[in-house]
Amino acid sequence: MRRREFVGLLGGVAVAWPIGAHAQQATLIGFLSARSPDESTELVAAFREGLREAGFVEGQNLLIEYRWAEGRYDRLRALAAELVGLRVALLFTAGGPVSVLAAKAATSTIPIVFSGAADPVRLGLVSDLNRPGGNVTGMSLFTLTLVPKSVEMLHELLPTVTVAAYLANPSSPSTKVETQEAQATASTLGIQLHVLNARTEGELDKAFASLGNLGARGLVVPADAFFDSHRDRVVALSARYAVPAIYPWRDCVVAGGLMSYGTSLTDSYRRAGIYAGRILKGERPADLPVQQPTKFELAINLKTAKSLGLTVPPSILLRVDEAVQ
Repeated sequence: MRRREFVGLLGGVAVAWPIGAHAQQATLIGFLSARSPDESTELVAAFREGLREAGFVEGQNLLIEYRWAEGRYDRLRALAAELVGLRVALLFTAGGPVSVLAAKAATSTIPIVFSGAADPVRLGLVSDLNRPGGNVTGMSLFTLTLVPKSVEMLHELLPTVTVAAYLANPSSPSTKVETQEAQATASTLGIQLHVLNARTEGELDKAFASLGNLGARGLVVPADAFFDSHRDRVVALSARYAVPAIYPWRDCVVAGGLMSYGTSLTDSYRRAGIYAGRILKGERPADLPVQQPTKFELAINLKTAKSLGLTVPPSILLRVDEAVQ
């Protein structure tokens, strides 16, 4: 019998889980992600670490049912409904606002903790950051601040570039406002910023192929679950078309991308795990303030910079948290 079928037969959120000679009651929670499992291993480990700090260990007193949309946002509502149907005690959502919006549409009673969402008040996820109200809380991301910052850092790295591009997923609910922020910042820096829309692998290929005709000599890749799920493809396309690109996460730099600046995703997932544990112990999402990022990471791949013929300015090198050789 498959694990999903087994859990479906349990009929509740607490099950007997044998631990040695003893048995504990294991709480069942759902893990809904717009991302892919193969590039989320470190993040899942961080979430489990947070749960462990709160007293919950998967396989002992906790069961987790995972659902992955792998960048296909149209799958999220069905996956969220599937987890709600299992009568989970809590839903954890990952991969940006698309996941938590799908979970929120699926239930108004099951507690929901999100790992990162930009401007959760504007998106209607919570009524107030300090007192969220309702059944949703979690970790906020400074995306509206980080997108302009990424444009600024690309300009600092490439001060002579006057034409660049911004990769955007039109399926994301935060794309419109983030794109406006990116273009406004680029305009003040004297950069013409072309917006390249991509929501499928084919559109990704076309977006990168258009860089040459546009004369774009730099690229900003924002935080987006679809791009995250196709991280290796995006990094490979950047290398194929020899375009210097800045990403939101350090794992893109580890994978061969040029530079990244953003919040620490692992820290966000760990703290979300702690929040999930507190809720499982009886606290209410309505009373738990949405938390702001506390860790930011600047990473650069010096090998990639060399392959692109770039000299990294000392102003950037002095601030780097991680340099990949």
